[in-house]
Amino acid sequence: MNKIKVGIIGTGFIGPTHIEAIRRLGFVEVVALAETSKEAAEKKAAELGIPKAYGHYREMLQDSEIQVVHNCTPNHLHFEINKEIILAGKHVVSEKPLAMNSEESAELLALAEKHGVVHAVNFNYRQHASVQNLQVLVAKGDLGKVNLVHGNYLQDWLLYETDFNWRLAPEVGGKSRAVADIGSHWCDTVQFVTGKRIVEVFADLATVIPVRKKAKNSIATFSTQNTEKQEYEDVPINTEDYASVLVRFEDGSRGVFTVSQVSAGRKNRLSFEINGSQSSVFWNQEEPEKLWIGHRDRANEVLLADPCLFTADARSAIHHPGGHNEGWPDALKNMMLNYYSFVRDGKSLKTDKPKFATFEDGHFSMCITDAILESHQEQKWVKVQTAKEVLT
Repeated sequence: MNKIKVGIIGTGFIGPTHIEAIRRLGFVEVVALAETSKEAAEKKAAELGIPKAYGHYREMLQDSEIQVVHNCTPNHLHFEINKEIILAGKHVVSEKPLAMNSEESAELLALAEKHGVVHAVNFNYRQHASVQNLQVLVAKGDLGKVNLVHGNYLQDWLLYETDFNWRLAPEVGGKSRAVADIGSHWCDTVQFVTGKRIVEVFADLATVIPVRKKAKNSIATFSTQNTEKQEYEDVPINTEDYASVLVRFEDGSRGVFTVSQVSAGRKNRLSFEINGSQSSVFWNQEEPEKLWIGHRDRANEVLLADPCLFTADARSAIHHPGGHNEGWPDALKNMMLNYYSFVRDGKSLKTDKPKFATFEDGHFSMCITDAILESHQEQKWVKVQTAKEVLT
């Protein structure tokens, strides 16, 4: 069987994680990458063992061997590059956010559907084995009627005033930061699990550190580089470090979540609790093999990830026996496995239901973010609007 040939655009933090996950599949091959210059591309290609290196992504899009392209670039480039990937006739996997606003994401969704490409957005947390299993349990009614959903996504990588990254600049990262960057993951995950869309929001956002010190010498994201001898310049910050958002779901159930990138000790803590009429459940991404199940009239439980204990519909999401814990890289692998199996089998998004997030999910995520920003500005409940004028 001929392997599916893949090209990667952007090799910062997330690009190499895509490559690693793809290589674990066996029937997909990363044959090329594109960077900001030929020199940078060749250096990274040599490090990662990739045969072709392009100094501009447009050169790579002309490579007829490549069937799928991953867009792993900074946020402000997503719209333009995604659009060109589609117009080049390639299938596309985009990092989130899909675009800078919901007008752009609506255009991308319409364009992808028009050209019949297989499109995906990397909402990888829904791909955790325990989350997949929980989605089946909720759908079966094991929790009863879902009444409340609450949780948070907390990080500390921007805790200090000397922490700086391109995501802090609105012209590069977008008008929203914490909500668009990590809040989007929380919303996608709980909507996937409950099967209910968020339709209305009331938001409170805050910039905890209004002025940051940007190092004159570049420091990479999540770097442990010594900063004691660095020289800095002051940079005003206009995007949120923190947000709390009340949400209403389409069936009338309620929820609330908090996101923060300035919470000391919290590295990547996406967590949520669902309170049903019969039982509750709690899941924390930093301990992904555990699912807490709460009861009123009997002892609470902790269900450990184990294919022997999972529902039949969720067993394909776990790849090792119980006790061989699977985590963040495995969820990403599941995303790639589901996507590339769909491509390999010649399926179409017009007729077949995917087991991964598509541009439709990415567009809806942008609509939620837009509503949250409007709600904070107007200090009122705002409905999530999905009907946008699309120019194609």
